Amino acid sequence: MKKILKIIKYLVLTALVIVLVFLINVIWFKPFSINHYYEKVFIEFMLEEPEMISALGIPVLSGMYNDKLSDISLETQLRKQKDIEESLRTLQSYNKDKQSEEQLLSSRILEWFLSDMVESNKYYLHNYPVNQSFGIQAGMLSFMESSHNIKSEKDALAYIKRLEAFETKFGQLLEGLKSREELNVIPPTFVIEKVILEMTNFVNSPMNENILFTSFEKKINEVEDIENKQELLGKVELAVNEFVAPAYQSLIDYFAELEEKATTDDGVWKFPDGEEFYAYQVRSHTTLDITPKEVHELGLKEVSRIQSEMRKLLYSLGYSDTTKSINVYMDELSMNPEFIYEDSDEGREQCLVDFNKIIDEINLEVDNYFNVKPKAGLEIKRVPEFNEATAPGGYYSMAPMDGSRPGIFYVNLYDIKANLKYTMPTLAFHEGVPGHHFQISIASELEGVPTFRKLVPFTAYAEGWAMYSEQLAYEMGYYKNKPYANLGRLQSELFRAVRLVVDSGIHYKKWTREEAIQYMLENTGMANSEVVSEIERYIVTPGQACAYKVGMIKVLQLREKAKAELKDKFDLKEFHDVVLKNGAVPLDILDELVHEYISIKKAV
Repeated sequence: MKKILKIIKYLVLTALVIVLVFLINVIWFKPFSINHYYEKVFIEFMLEEPEMISALGIPVLSGMYNDKLSDISLETQLRKQKDIEESLRTLQSYNKDKQSEEQLLSSRILEWFLSDMVESNKYYLHNYPVNQSFGIQAGMLSFMESSHNIKSEKDALAYIKRLEAFETKFGQLLEGLKSREELNVIPPTFVIEKVILEMTNFVNSPMNENILFTSFEKKINEVEDIENKQELLGKVELAVNEFVAPAYQSLIDYFAELEEKATTDDGVWKFPDGEEFYAYQVRSHTTLDITPKEVHELGLKEVSRIQSEMRKLLYSLGYSDTTKSINVYMDELSMNPEFIYEDSDEGREQCLVDFNKIIDEINLEVDNYFNVKPKAGLEIKRVPEFNEATAPGGYYSMAPMDGSRPGIFYVNLYDIKANLKYTMPTLAFHEGVPGHHFQISIASELEGVPTFRKLVPFTAYAEGWAMYSEQLAYEMGYYKNKPYANLGRLQSELFRAVRLVVDSGIHYKKWTREEAIQYMLENTGMANSEVVSEIERYIVTPGQACAYKVGMIKVLQLREKAKAELKDKFDLKEFHDVVLKNGAVPLDILDELVHEYISIKKAV
């Protein structure tokens, strides 16, 4: 036994030495080939982001960095900006004539990504890192609960070290917030009110309800090899009281003072160079050279088209009073007990059960439409209760690369009446199958491509695919004999078209929060609580909501182009291969990939 343990120890040490040598080479020396350079850029980026390493479950690195948090100080951010500029120059120095087609594709994707980051550098203080939708203050709690895995006492101690690091992290955060304040980049009043309430509730929660304590307790209780569990729980409680709670209190105190300077101006037009910043955000998220004006006009056009389709469907269902708007009918449907879950624990549990049934049903059809499917499983869970009041209606969390858990489709059950039964299939297809779960998992499982291509995010591509999946599910036959569910599908598409109007309305046309809420209420028939949450999200993430419909339109245009040119040679499975098996790409590059596929297929 001792000999076996000695051999195992030797193998582990050897593996670590190999990894360290590799890291030293890729970090401090220019790689001799473009393939090595791709990995160098990825590793350099990852080493700066310990939370991302844990969330992605990157082998070896996750074990080495699971006691650290990323440095968000202004000094580090400025240094990172210079590093990104240098990375771009180095990438552009490689001779493209000597690169293979696959390398050229990787270089183009990485060059687009780095160039976009370089352009974003001038606006690095034009955001609200503490906000009610995706702020650091909530993100850190979600991260510790969902991404810090505990399989040993060492992992448990690393968890405690991370809790102790909250003080430093939030100190750096405060430094950045004060720099934004000097530029007059101050959140609207409603954002400040909501984050103060959220953080105050967290700080005042008893330890047996504190997510940092309860999730840790659950995790260590699932590990049999940990013997000193009570001692570790005591250390967590101490860390929460001495490091975490004071860190949050410092933010509460800061925002309480900042509230006096806040206004009800909601758009980023109020920032220094605000109009240029929003135009950049639109280009960055859509990955197309499209202007805010064009986005607004496209939204109005799509809203009109989709509402016309909904009117026809409503008429076929007997809702034929033309004096009533679509919104009136959708309001009536949203109050119909047939489509509403009971506001209870049992009702919320049944909602999750039904989401699982929807995914099971669509999974029976995917083999007829896809050559490639993800290996990772999909789990459907409730949005953590501490965050559900301000979280979106549903979202997806990718499966870690180490396979430690499946992909997760989170469902917001805070306002159970917002989870109308006829709207659920479309949300399931968007976030789960064949939407985000398919696209993100297939990308992360690709073989023979640089690591960055498995993970790089392009909003218009990812969200465009997820919206395309909603329509694909219709084409797969799911909505046959389900007219109300199909109405829900159209309502969801209308919702994304309205996003184009309200996002550009807020940040380009200077609409108020209330004007945007009113427009969305009048044109979607969505629940008031959901509309308010969505509008407030667009206010703190300008341009992001524009990417969904723009991406969907592009994918559909490319599919129709392929159909028209290939005629009988067109194969939907092959088209999906082209879209999915290259990982996420900017839309102009996706355009080139599809046209290349068309040319090759024609020549056969």
